[in-house]
Amino acid sequence: MNMSRGSARAARTRRATIALACAGVFVAYLPVTTVMVSLPALQQALDASTAQLSWVSDAFVLPVAALILTAGVFGDVHGRKKVYQVGLALCAAGALVSLCASSVEAVWVGQALAGAGAAALLPVTLALVSHAAPGPRERGRYIGLWTTCMMAAMAGPPLIAGVLLEYAEWRWVFLLPVPVALLTMAVAARLLEESRAPGGRGLDWPGQITAAVAVTALVYGVIEGGAESFTHPRTVLALALAAVGAVAFVVVERRAPSPMLDLSLFRSPAFVASTLAALVSFLGLIGFFFVLSLYFGVVQQLSTLESGVRMVLVNVVCMLLGLVMGRVMQRVSARVLITVGLLVAAGALVSLTALGADTSLWSVSWRLCLLGLGLGIAFPCITGTAVAAVPPHQAGMAAAGSNAFRQVGGALGPALLGTLLTVRVVHALPARLDEAGLGGDQAQRIARTAQEDGLGAVAGLDMGADTGRALEAVSAAFLDGLRLCLLVSAVLLVLAAVAAAVLLRRPRSADTAAPRVETAAAEAGRNGPEDEGAVRATAAAHRGGTEAAGTGG
Repeated sequence: MNMSRGSARAARTRRATIALACAGVFVAYLPVTTVMVSLPALQQALDASTAQLSWVSDAFVLPVAALILTAGVFGDVHGRKKVYQVGLALCAAGALVSLCASSVEAVWVGQALAGAGAAALLPVTLALVSHAAPGPRERGRYIGLWTTCMMAAMAGPPLIAGVLLEYAEWRWVFLLPVPVALLTMAVAARLLEESRAPGGRGLDWPGQITAAVAVTALVYGVIEGGAESFTHPRTVLALALAAVGAVAFVVVERRAPSPMLDLSLFRSPAFVASTLAALVSFLGLIGFFFVLSLYFGVVQQLSTLESGVRMVLVNVVCMLLGLVMGRVMQRVSARVLITVGLLVAAGALVSLTALGADTSLWSVSWRLCLLGLGLGIAFPCITGTAVAAVPPHQAGMAAAGSNAFRQVGGALGPALLGTLLTVRVVHALPARLDEAGLGGDQAQRIARTAQEDGLGAVAGLDMGADTGRALEAVSAAFLDGLRLCLLVSAVLLVLAAVAAAVLLRRPRSADTAAPRVETAAAEAGRNGPEDEGAVRATAAAHRGGTEAAGTGG
């Protein structure tokens, strides 16, 4: 009877843990596409330039990339429930700051707070999934569900933001995370049990500081290089600081007694492949959403709701695929799924280069659904492969590392593609204005406004009878920049697909038995030194037999 009650209680606890982990990642990703579809409205209301709009996105993503590894360590050492609750509180606080903002700089502050909250939630929610479902097969299914909730957070908010902007001012798009985060905090306080990682991990402040310096300086250098010049002293200094920070991080982590990111993880080809795919796919996806939202607003002159309906298609298809990918991953190799998914996504991006000023809803929709299909196939496998590529005691670190590189890609996406877009548009605009029959002081004024204040500011100029021709020239120049961004994103996805196909090769059975036994040793270490010693002795004997066989062969 007592065993039956204990089993029922354990099952309820596991279900609650999985549900709250999914709710946490939902809250963490709420600001991503909500802000993306609202960029034209933000630009108009706050008189923001394209570079300032890039920082609206990057102010959220930068803290995620810089703090996610440390947040994972905090959860392992001090308790995942505590870090989970802090993350939710920061997400709610950040949304409130943005909700009350009266300048683009205040929105940056709110986004940064929300990003710090997301940095706390992402590694902890994945660690909660691994803790509740230690078996590889079960864990894979729940990671698929975790990914589905992540995509759901990126699917629904664009529509909600669109409806809000039809009837209210821009600031109310930041409202949704507040009640959702507070409600989740209340439920977690009662139902979520505290957990920590086995073994002694410590905080790695030198690693945290060098990582934050490297990531922040890199993104700042890319954004400012696009806004000013890549030869500007400030840009050169930022990029040099990023390089020094990256080298310092590697040196610090190699010598740290308890590294934030164990560099031995990169000895696993599967971890390298999944991490590279995570970085590149989010670089393309977040950068793509940034550029696409401007296309819908600047070129097609759509409302936020109309833009949201189109952009949500990518995430809806990803979300639906996430419901079945857990089972598919048990039958099809990660190598095939990641490679095929990234190639399909690259093909969709190439097809989007056909977009024009009058492209129909259907013509845009099937291309965006194709992109969602590719990403929906690849995304769950990327996270699952990173976790499965390492021993269980490093699963939390591997998940945090994969997410950190994913967020670095997400931070670089708007920065890199926004820079490419700006440079290409500014370069193409004089020729497009000339084709439209505009020249002299009028053309110079339009080109100067586009370069200094962004394309959205051109619509506010008093151009008299030239207004129609000027806006057509701006749209044509923007399409030139859009096509360049799409092609660059497609090439990056193809390179990631090639890396996955090469690095995720199925190892020979003789080579894989020892790692499996080592994994068993790591799991046995939780039960006691006697069990760990016995299994490690078996592992050593097996390695000796394997090496002897190899020598004899």
